[in-house]
Amino acid sequence: MRGWWREIAGLVLPVACGGCGRPRTELCPSCRAELEGPGPRRVRPRPEPAGLPAVHAAAPYADAVRSVLLAHKERGALPLAGPLGSALAGAVEAAAGRWDDRGRGPLLLVPVPSSRRSVRARGHDPTRRIALAAAGRLRRRGWAARVVPVLRQRRSVADQAELDARGRFANLAGALEVVAGGERLVESGRVVLVDDLMTTGASLAEAARALRAVDPPFIPAWNGELGESRFLRPVAAVIACSPSSFDLKRN
Repeated sequence: MRGWWREIAGLVLPVACGGCGRPRTELCPSCRAELEGPGPRRVRPRPEPAGLPAVHAAAPYADAVRSVLLAHKERGALPLAGPLGSALAGAVEAAAGRWDDRGRGPLLLVPVPSSRRSVRARGHDPTRRIALAAAGRLRRRGWAARVVPVLRQRRSVADQAELDARGRFANLAGALEVVAGGERLVESGRVVLVDDLMTTGASLAEAARALRAVDPPFIPAWNGELGESRFLRPVAAVIACSPSSFDLKRN
């Protein structure tokens, strides 16, 4: 029945695959497979910025993956948040590792915040929307997971698109902060920073710095080998990053 209604909707309101443009489907099987990739992997940008947490990504930022992310972010293809959230959920699971939420709190997805200017221009906050979809998928997989948007921009920043790696680091240095009372929202779980895309790693490094700047530190983690709880920097998960960051020789 659901497929039948989708066919009717496609005739009345034509859609095209966000990855390849194939008609009458939001995301074709081929592009969905490319988005899911070979499985989440630990990735590292080149050069790797100081303070960057351990990052896991679902797929390289190229071809269909790039088109799907841009369709959701810039062209308002909001239904794509579902498959994008599914890809992010896999990366979150890989980043969380052996974290067991029983008795130690849930997975807490902290989105890297978008500027108010970009949210107004796009009409939505793509990273937060995808994070919510990812949290929903994680809950269906048995995780206790929720989104906690505790970061915000404390000053305006320039558009990152035209900046090189050094420029991006300088542009974002000190730009983020934890909202008042935010430390109480994340002190009981495993923090995973999330974003749709990592290029230079500047945004995730700044987000991690903002979390560590809270005094006293509040980011809990678990070291299964030692069997002891201690405060460590957060981990991070993204949907995509540069193909070079997937370099096997560097992972």
